[in-house]
Amino acid sequence: MFTHTSDGHIPYSVPAAGKPCQTYYRIFGDLSSGVTPVIALHGGPGATHTYILPVSDLTSLHGIPVVFYDQIGCGGSTRLPEKNGDADFWTVQLFLDEFHNLRKHLGIDKYDVFGHSWGSMLGMEIGIRQPEGLRRLILSSGPVSMVLWEKATRKLLTTMPQDIQDMINKHEAAGTFDSPEYAQANEVFNNHFVYRTQPWPEEIILTFKELAEEPAAYLTMQGPSEFTITGSLKTWDVTPHLHKIKVPTLLTNGGYDEAQDSVMAPAFREIPTIKWYTFSKSAHMAMFEEREKFAEVIGGFLTQ
Repeated sequence: MFTHTSDGHIPYSVPAAGKPCQTYYRIFGDLSSGVTPVIALHGGPGATHTYILPVSDLTSLHGIPVVFYDQIGCGGSTRLPEKNGDADFWTVQLFLDEFHNLRKHLGIDKYDVFGHSWGSMLGMEIGIRQPEGLRRLILSSGPVSMVLWEKATRKLLTTMPQDIQDMINKHEAAGTFDSPEYAQANEVFNNHFVYRTQPWPEEIILTFKELAEEPAAYLTMQGPSEFTITGSLKTWDVTPHLHKIKVPTLLTNGGYDEAQDSVMAPAFREIPTIKWYTFSKSAHMAMFEEREKFAEVIGGFLTQ
Protein backbone atom coordinates (compact mmCIF):
# COMPACT_ATOMS: atom_id res chain seq x y z
CA MET A 1 0.00 0.00 0.00
CA PHE A 2 1.43 3.34 -1.05
CA THR A 3 -0.18 6.40 0.52
CA HIS A 4 0.75 9.71 -1.05
CA THR A 5 0.74 13.11 0.64
CA SER A 6 -1.03 14.86 -2.23
CA ASP A 7 -1.93 14.42 -5.87
CA GLY A 8 -3.48 16.37 -8.70
CA HIS A 9 -3.46 17.36 -12.35
CA ILE A 10 -1.60 20.22 -13.99
CA PRO A 11 -2.23 21.65 -17.46
CA TYR A 12 0.29 20.79 -20.18
CA SER A 13 -0.07 22.77 -23.38
CA VAL A 14 0.54 20.59 -26.45
CA PRO A 15 -0.91 22.33 -29.53
CA ALA A 16 -0.28 19.27 -31.72
CA ALA A 17 -2.59 17.22 -29.49
CA GLY A 18 -5.59 19.18 -30.72
CA LYS A 19 -7.17 19.21 -27.27
CA PRO A 20 -6.34 20.36 -23.73
CA CYS A 21 -3.84 18.08 -22.02
CA GLN A 22 -2.92 17.51 -18.41
CA THR A 23 -0.37 15.58 -16.35
CA TYR A 24 -1.35 13.56 -13.29
CA TYR A 25 1.12 13.65 -10.38
CA ARG A 26 1.50 12.19 -6.88
CA ILE A 27 3.73 13.61 -4.16
CA PHE A 28 5.13 11.64 -1.23
CA GLY A 29 6.57 13.83 1.52
CA ASP A 30 6.83 17.59 1.87
CA LEU A 31 8.22 19.70 -0.98
CA SER A 32 8.64 22.62 1.43
CA SER A 33 10.92 20.65 3.78
CA GLY A 34 14.13 21.99 2.27
CA VAL A 35 15.24 18.46 1.30
CA THR A 36 16.03 18.07 -2.41
CA PRO A 37 13.13 16.12 -3.95
CA VAL A 38 13.39 13.23 -6.38
CA ILE A 39 11.36 13.39 -9.58
CA ALA A 40 10.69 9.81 -10.70
CA LEU A 41 10.38 8.90 -14.39
CA HIS A 42 8.59 5.67 -15.29
CA GLY A 43 9.32 3.44 -18.25
CA GLY A 44 7.44 2.33 -21.32
CA PRO A 45 6.92 4.75 -22.90
CA GLY A 46 3.43 4.55 -21.45
CA ALA A 47 3.97 2.23 -18.48
CA THR A 48 2.54 4.63 -15.81
CA HIS A 49 4.12 5.46 -12.46
CA THR A 50 2.43 2.61 -10.57
CA TYR A 51 5.23 0.04 -10.79
CA ILE A 52 7.96 2.41 -9.54
CA LEU A 53 6.05 3.35 -6.37
CA PRO A 54 8.60 1.56 -4.12
CA VAL A 55 10.87 4.55 -4.83
CA SER A 56 8.61 6.29 -2.29
CA ASP A 57 10.50 4.31 0.38
CA LEU A 58 12.96 7.22 0.13
CA THR A 59 10.36 9.34 1.88
CA SER A 60 9.69 7.01 4.80
CA LEU A 61 13.34 6.01 5.26
CA HIS A 62 15.20 9.23 4.49
CA GLY A 63 12.65 12.03 4.53
CA ILE A 64 13.24 12.67 0.81
CA PRO A 65 10.17 14.00 -1.03
CA VAL A 66 9.37 12.02 -4.19
CA VAL A 67 7.26 13.24 -7.11
CA PHE A 68 5.72 10.64 -9.41
CA TYR A 69 3.72 11.41 -12.52
CA ASP A 70 2.10 9.65 -15.44
CA GLN A 71 3.70 10.81 -18.66
CA ILE A 72 1.35 12.14 -21.30
CA GLY A 73 -0.67 9.43 -23.03
CA CYS A 74 -1.04 7.08 -20.07
CA GLY A 75 -2.51 6.50 -16.63
CA GLY A 76 -4.17 9.51 -15.06
CA SER A 77 -2.77 11.92 -17.65
CA THR A 78 -4.39 12.81 -20.97
CA ARG A 79 -4.68 9.76 -23.21
CA LEU A 80 -4.19 10.13 -26.93
CA PRO A 81 -5.08 6.86 -28.70
CA GLU A 82 -5.78 8.86 -31.85
CA LYS A 83 -2.04 9.61 -32.04
CA ASN A 84 -1.06 5.94 -32.35
CA GLY A 85 1.53 5.72 -35.13
CA ASP A 86 2.20 9.47 -35.22
CA ALA A 87 5.97 9.62 -34.82
CA ASP A 88 5.96 13.38 -35.31
CA PHE A 89 3.86 13.69 -32.15
CA TRP A 90 5.51 11.13 -29.87
CA THR A 91 8.98 12.62 -29.54
CA VAL A 92 11.60 12.79 -26.80
CA GLN A 93 11.06 16.56 -26.74
CA LEU A 94 7.37 16.06 -25.89
CA PHE A 95 8.38 14.28 -22.69
CA LEU A 96 11.23 16.67 -21.86
CA ASP A 97 8.83 19.60 -22.10
CA GLU A 98 6.33 17.80 -19.88
CA PHE A 99 9.00 17.14 -17.24
CA HIS A 100 9.98 20.79 -16.99
CA ASN A 101 6.35 21.93 -17.15
CA LEU A 102 5.59 19.74 -14.13
CA ARG A 103 8.70 20.84 -12.26
CA LYS A 104 7.98 24.53 -12.74
CA HIS A 105 4.30 24.16 -11.84
CA LEU A 106 5.27 22.50 -8.54
CA GLY A 107 7.86 25.19 -7.84
CA ILE A 108 10.81 22.78 -7.90
CA ASP A 109 14.08 24.53 -8.72
CA LYS A 110 16.58 22.03 -7.30
CA TYR A 111 15.99 18.31 -7.77
CA ASP A 112 17.32 14.81 -8.27
CA VAL A 113 16.05 12.57 -11.07
CA PHE A 114 15.33 8.85 -10.89
CA GLY A 115 14.62 7.20 -14.23
CA HIS A 116 13.78 3.56 -14.91
CA SER A 117 14.05 1.86 -18.32
CA TRP A 118 12.62 4.39 -20.82
CA GLY A 119 12.61 6.79 -17.86
CA SER A 120 16.37 6.29 -17.62
CA MET A 121 16.69 7.23 -21.29
CA LEU A 122 14.67 10.36 -20.57
CA GLY A 123 16.89 10.99 -17.55
CA MET A 124 19.97 10.91 -19.78
CA GLU A 125 18.32 13.35 -22.17
CA ILE A 126 17.69 15.68 -19.23
CA GLY A 127 21.23 15.27 -17.91
CA ILE A 128 23.05 15.98 -21.16
CA ARG A 129 21.23 19.32 -21.40
CA GLN A 130 22.74 20.31 -18.02
CA PRO A 131 19.70 22.01 -16.46
CA GLU A 132 20.72 24.34 -13.66
CA GLY A 133 18.67 22.70 -10.90
CA LEU A 134 19.71 19.07 -11.45
CA ARG A 135 21.75 17.79 -8.48
CA ARG A 136 22.02 14.00 -8.89
CA LEU A 137 20.89 11.43 -11.45
CA ILE A 138 19.89 7.78 -11.03
CA LEU A 139 19.76 5.74 -14.24
CA SER A 140 18.08 2.42 -13.55
CA SER A 141 17.93 -0.40 -16.11
CA GLY A 142 17.95 1.76 -19.23
CA PRO A 143 20.05 1.65 -22.42
CA VAL A 144 22.25 4.34 -23.91
CA SER A 145 21.35 3.07 -27.39
CA MET A 146 18.34 1.23 -28.77
CA VAL A 147 20.56 -0.57 -31.27
CA LEU A 148 22.47 -2.03 -28.31
CA TRP A 149 19.16 -2.79 -26.56
CA GLU A 150 17.72 -4.73 -29.48
CA LYS A 151 20.97 -6.63 -29.95
CA ALA A 152 21.05 -7.59 -26.25
CA THR A 153 17.40 -8.61 -26.00
CA ARG A 154 17.58 -10.64 -29.22
CA LYS A 155 20.54 -12.47 -27.69
CA LEU A 156 18.47 -13.15 -24.56
CA LEU A 157 15.80 -14.67 -26.81
CA THR A 158 18.28 -17.35 -27.89
CA THR A 159 18.37 -18.60 -24.29
CA MET A 160 14.61 -19.20 -24.29
CA PRO A 161 12.96 -22.59 -24.94
CA GLN A 162 13.03 -23.43 -28.65
CA ASP A 163 9.25 -23.55 -28.98
CA ILE A 164 9.03 -19.99 -27.66
CA GLN A 165 11.70 -18.84 -30.11
CA ASP A 166 9.85 -20.56 -32.96
CA MET A 167 6.56 -18.95 -31.95
CA ILE A 168 8.14 -15.48 -31.88
CA ASN A 169 9.90 -15.99 -35.22
CA LYS A 170 6.68 -17.23 -36.84
CA HIS A 171 4.62 -14.23 -35.82
CA GLU A 172 7.36 -11.70 -36.52
CA ALA A 173 7.76 -13.11 -40.04
CA ALA A 174 4.00 -12.89 -40.56
CA GLY A 175 3.65 -9.51 -38.85
CA THR A 176 0.94 -10.96 -36.58
CA PHE A 177 2.05 -9.11 -33.46
CA ASP A 178 -1.51 -9.07 -32.08
CA SER A 179 -1.67 -12.87 -31.97
CA PRO A 180 -2.41 -14.43 -28.55
CA GLU A 181 0.53 -16.76 -29.21
CA TYR A 182 2.88 -13.80 -29.60
CA ALA A 183 1.51 -12.30 -26.38
CA GLN A 184 2.10 -15.62 -24.63
CA ALA A 185 5.71 -15.71 -25.84
CA ASN A 186 6.17 -12.14 -24.62
CA GLU A 187 4.91 -13.22 -21.22
CA VAL A 188 7.50 -16.00 -21.03
CA PHE A 189 10.24 -13.48 -21.88
CA ASN A 190 8.95 -11.11 -19.19
CA ASN A 191 8.92 -13.90 -16.60
CA HIS A 192 12.61 -14.49 -17.30
CA PHE A 193 13.98 -10.98 -17.72
CA VAL A 194 11.46 -8.44 -16.37
CA TYR A 195 10.13 -9.94 -13.12
CA ARG A 196 11.11 -13.47 -12.16
CA THR A 197 9.01 -14.23 -9.06
CA GLN A 198 5.42 -15.45 -9.15
CA PRO A 199 2.92 -14.06 -8.51
CA TRP A 200 3.67 -10.59 -9.81
CA PRO A 201 2.93 -7.67 -7.45
CA GLU A 202 -0.39 -5.95 -8.03
CA GLU A 203 1.36 -2.73 -9.07
CA ILE A 204 3.28 -4.44 -11.88
CA ILE A 205 0.19 -6.31 -13.08
CA LEU A 206 -1.72 -3.02 -13.17
CA THR A 207 1.06 -1.30 -15.11
CA PHE A 208 1.06 -3.98 -17.84
CA LYS A 209 -2.73 -3.87 -17.97
CA GLU A 210 -2.72 -0.10 -18.47
CA LEU A 211 0.05 -0.34 -21.06
CA ALA A 212 -2.03 -2.87 -23.02
CA GLU A 213 -5.10 -0.64 -22.83
CA GLU A 214 -3.28 2.51 -23.97
CA PRO A 215 -0.29 1.45 -26.11
CA ALA A 216 -0.01 4.43 -28.49
CA ALA A 217 3.27 5.83 -27.14
CA TYR A 218 4.87 2.39 -26.75
CA LEU A 219 3.87 1.10 -30.18
CA THR A 220 4.90 4.31 -31.91
CA MET A 221 8.23 4.84 -30.17
CA GLN A 222 9.28 1.29 -29.25
CA GLY A 223 7.38 -1.32 -31.24
CA PRO A 224 5.41 -4.52 -30.61
CA SER A 225 7.67 -5.95 -27.89
CA GLU A 226 10.75 -5.44 -25.72
CA PHE A 227 12.93 -7.23 -28.27
CA THR A 228 11.48 -6.03 -31.59
CA ILE A 229 12.17 -2.33 -32.05
CA THR A 230 10.27 -0.90 -35.01
CA GLY A 231 9.36 2.51 -33.57
CA SER A 232 10.86 5.98 -33.79
CA LEU A 233 13.39 5.21 -31.03
CA LYS A 234 14.97 2.47 -33.17
CA THR A 235 18.08 4.57 -33.91
CA TRP A 236 18.09 6.53 -30.63
CA ASP A 237 21.62 6.78 -29.20
CA VAL A 238 22.99 9.29 -26.67
CA THR A 239 26.45 7.74 -26.40
CA PRO A 240 28.21 10.69 -28.11
CA HIS A 241 26.67 13.10 -25.58
CA LEU A 242 27.04 11.21 -22.29
CA HIS A 243 30.18 13.15 -21.34
CA LYS A 244 27.97 16.24 -21.00
CA ILE A 245 26.30 14.77 -17.89
CA LYS A 246 28.21 16.61 -15.17
CA VAL A 247 26.22 15.67 -12.05
CA PRO A 248 27.03 12.65 -9.85
CA THR A 249 25.26 9.66 -11.39
CA LEU A 250 24.27 6.21 -10.16
CA LEU A 251 23.79 3.40 -12.67
CA THR A 252 21.81 0.31 -11.62
CA ASN A 253 20.53 -2.89 -13.20
CA GLY A 254 19.69 -6.46 -12.22
CA GLY A 255 21.66 -9.65 -12.56
CA TYR A 256 18.91 -11.14 -14.78
CA ASP A 257 17.85 -7.83 -16.33
CA GLU A 258 16.74 -7.38 -19.92
CA ALA A 259 18.86 -4.23 -19.53
CA GLN A 260 22.10 -6.16 -19.89
CA ASP A 261 25.46 -4.71 -18.89
CA SER A 262 26.28 -4.15 -22.57
CA VAL A 263 23.50 -1.57 -22.99
CA MET A 264 24.66 0.46 -19.98
CA ALA A 265 28.45 0.13 -20.04
CA PRO A 266 29.01 3.17 -22.31
CA ALA A 267 27.36 5.36 -19.64
CA PHE A 268 29.81 4.04 -17.05
CA ARG A 269 32.71 4.84 -19.38
CA GLU A 270 31.57 8.27 -20.53
CA ILE A 271 29.84 9.98 -17.58
CA PRO A 272 32.62 11.63 -15.52
CA THR A 273 31.28 11.02 -11.98
CA ILE A 274 29.47 7.70 -11.83
CA LYS A 275 28.91 4.56 -9.75
CA TRP A 276 27.35 1.27 -10.86
CA TYR A 277 25.44 -1.18 -8.69
CA THR A 278 23.95 -4.48 -9.89
CA PHE A 279 21.14 -6.07 -7.88
CA SER A 280 22.27 -9.67 -8.29
CA LYS A 281 18.92 -11.33 -7.50
CA SER A 282 16.78 -9.08 -9.70
CA ALA A 283 15.65 -8.85 -13.29
CA HIS A 284 14.21 -5.52 -14.54
CA MET A 285 12.22 -4.60 -11.41
CA ALA A 286 14.78 -4.38 -8.59
CA MET A 287 12.58 -1.85 -6.78
CA PHE A 288 10.25 -4.78 -6.03
CA GLU A 289 12.55 -7.79 -6.34
CA GLU A 290 15.11 -6.46 -3.84
CA ARG A 291 13.08 -3.63 -2.35
CA GLU A 292 15.03 -3.10 0.88
CA LYS A 293 18.42 -3.23 -0.84
CA PHE A 294 17.17 -0.97 -3.61
CA ALA A 295 16.06 1.69 -1.12
CA GLU A 296 19.35 1.34 0.74
CA VAL A 297 21.48 1.78 -2.39
CA ILE A 298 19.64 4.71 -3.95
CA GLY A 299 19.02 6.33 -0.57
CA GLY A 300 22.70 6.07 0.26
CA PHE A 301 23.65 7.65 -3.05
CA LEU A 302 21.25 10.57 -2.59
CA THR A 303 22.25 11.30 1.00
CA GLN A 304 26.01 10.78 0.84
